Amino acid sequence: MNTNNLNYQQILGNPISFPGILMERYTALGLNETEMMVILHICSFQQQGTMFPTTDELAARVTLSERDVALILRKLVQRNMIQIDDVQDSAVRSQAYSLNGLWNLVFQETVYPAPEKNTDKEEEAAIFILFEQEFGRPLSPFEIETVTLWLDEDMQPPSLIKAALREAVLMSKLNFRYIDRILREWKRKGVRSVEQARKESKSFHENQRPAAAAVQAEQQTAPARDVSVYYNWLEED
Repeated sequence: MNTNNLNYQQILGNPISFPGILMERYTALGLNETEMMVILHICSFQQQGTMFPTTDELAARVTLSERDVALILRKLVQRNMIQIDDVQDSAVRSQAYSLNGLWNLVFQETVYPAPEKNTDKEEEAAIFILFEQEFGRPLSPFEIETVTLWLDEDMQPPSLIKAALREAVLMSKLNFRYIDRILREWKRKGVRSVEQARKESKSFHENQRPAAAAVQAEQQTAPARDVSVYYNWLEED
């Protein structure tokens, strides 16, 4: 190969700019090389004008599946290293990744390692996995943020979120808007445990027998689906 013909201005063009100290401290922050590469590609996309790259756009640049990229993004959001911000530009409303949480950690005078796993955190992580299994796909960044808001801002117990998911499956209304309505209604009524949620749901279904019968008739004509884990949740001990 004749290197004399190479245009070094083109080779060195469009450099990625990020704090060099991140390269020194990312392991102390609990990041691994794969997570670092996803962060660097987010920086690259944003410096090229794409403030909210999709999981498939990120996956196209790395040796990871779209699902793996989504899992990494979820972990980074959970650890407050990245956030999803609403951006208002004239009449257009969009979203963008913010790395301010990560930069704050990088430039702290003392860098703390990632917190050790505990039962609560493991239970929270299991919620995301359960949603992905039930929906049959990786969660979108917006859906990840929604679950995170339920946990962090609404302070919903993971067990109660799981119960709301089961209730949505029972009602054949598997969507985030319906699950959010369930959680808000339970919060309004002071429901804070699975046992309370079970009693509330039993009362609801007893008062909605005509609607429940219509749903059951519709389910009988729909393709068979194994939801036995969910359909008996109201009867669990």
